[in-house]
Amino acid sequence: MIHREQMIHRAQMIHRDMSRLLIRFVLLLLAGVAFSSADAAGRPNLIVVMVDDMGYAGVSCFGNPYFKTPEIDRLAAEGMRLTDFHSSGTVCSPTRAGLLTGRYQQRAGIEAVIHPVSDHPEHRKGLRRAETTFGESLQAAGYVTGLIGKWHQGYTEVSDEFHPQNHGFDEFVGYHSGNIDFVSHVGDHHRHDWWHGRRETPEEGYSTHLINRYSVEFVRRHAKSDKPFCLYVAHEAIHNPVQVPGDPVRRTLDNWDRWKWQEVSTEERIEKYRGMTLPIDEGIGELRRTLVELGIAENTLVLFFSDNGPAADFPSGDDSLRGRKGSVYEGGHKVPAIAWWPGRIKSGSVSNEPLISLDVMPTLLKLSEAPSPKLPLDGVDLSPVLFEQKSLPTRPLYWASLSNNGGRNEALREGEWKLVVNHPKARPGSFENEALELYHLSADPSEQTNLAARHSGRTAAMLTQLKTWYANTQATATPQPGGWLEPDR
Repeated sequence: MIHREQMIHRAQMIHRDMSRLLIRFVLLLLAGVAFSSADAAGRPNLIVVMVDDMGYAGVSCFGNPYFKTPEIDRLAAEGMRLTDFHSSGTVCSPTRAGLLTGRYQQRAGIEAVIHPVSDHPEHRKGLRRAETTFGESLQAAGYVTGLIGKWHQGYTEVSDEFHPQNHGFDEFVGYHSGNIDFVSHVGDHHRHDWWHGRRETPEEGYSTHLINRYSVEFVRRHAKSDKPFCLYVAHEAIHNPVQVPGDPVRRTLDNWDRWKWQEVSTEERIEKYRGMTLPIDEGIGELRRTLVELGIAENTLVLFFSDNGPAADFPSGDDSLRGRKGSVYEGGHKVPAIAWWPGRIKSGSVSNEPLISLDVMPTLLKLSEAPSPKLPLDGVDLSPVLFEQKSLPTRPLYWASLSNNGGRNEALREGEWKLVVNHPKARPGSFENEALELYHLSADPSEQTNLAARHSGRTAAMLTQLKTWYANTQATATPQPGGWLEPDR
């Protein structure tokens, strides 16, 4: 009798377990159907292309006077030029942290370039697991995600926590450091730095060509998948080392033969500038043609922009803008930007809305129906601008830059007014010696006439607002090792 009861009980348990498995299977199947239905209804593929150190006039559709960029120009002609688009940082690592998280990079504790030298105060920092990236949110929404190119969110020899595949990217081909030799692929930390996932991979090829190739391969592999995809293409160019296809190695494991632009003619500089820009242009053309060929162009959003203003190597900035890379004047963060989506974005359209790279993540989440992170985003969804040519409510935009030598400068834009704060001769990392400048951008886009004394009340109010914003970012900022100042100072 006991044996029979045990048999019955076991059969009941098996039946119950099978029922649970069947229910789980049905729920997963329904979830898959829901995703497939959403995709069929138009959940788009998403491609974010960010170039490096390209100023506002880096491409011909934004005023490059030296040469044409026909493929990027075509992207703009078929889409929308964003003529008042800004990077959230003035150098590489901060802008990337802001782009990835949709929050001011100060909240992630990444205010400066994550430096290659091991004893530099900013070397040991990186993107922590506590942050939520657009890659992670899109993965949760059923997207396949990939990163091709530059990461610069922490050196993995400091911590494996910083690896991009720990931050929402299913696939990674590229490098971790701030820049690599375009030929030898040796990074700014004098180590070979070219990876396929977690595997260091010696591979021949000019880095821009490799980034183009693997971007197209990613699209081809996932174009007919049951899942939509999100591809983040982070170009190395036009950042130094200054090398065009066919140039020799400039950086080895123990030597750095830096190209000195000050010692060459203007014509030679422009030829190098052209030679590094056109491979990006060719890659954009390859990407666009691939999307059209595969029949997915009308279900794919492409965003193109730069991570900050121009470096000194090349004259890619707009001469009417003050400042360069590392500066909170307009030239340091106003960058070329294009949005392309055939059938959704009006061809040849232009938006003069003040936008910032923090807006990319909220836009991707809205279009993908992805879950929002627990922490509120600082950027906003750009859909009304892109698809309806509407304006956004006026909002303040902030910048806080920290240089490799510890110098700081900050800025606040409120409508057409912009406050700039410099700190001449301050201790590295400190906010000492405030020097205030106020500009009215609509009347003075070149930031030449300082109105701080004339509008002292506005200047004081904006300074208070700027300081309040910075204190707010620091109150809950993700802890990071190192830094210029002692924690109690």
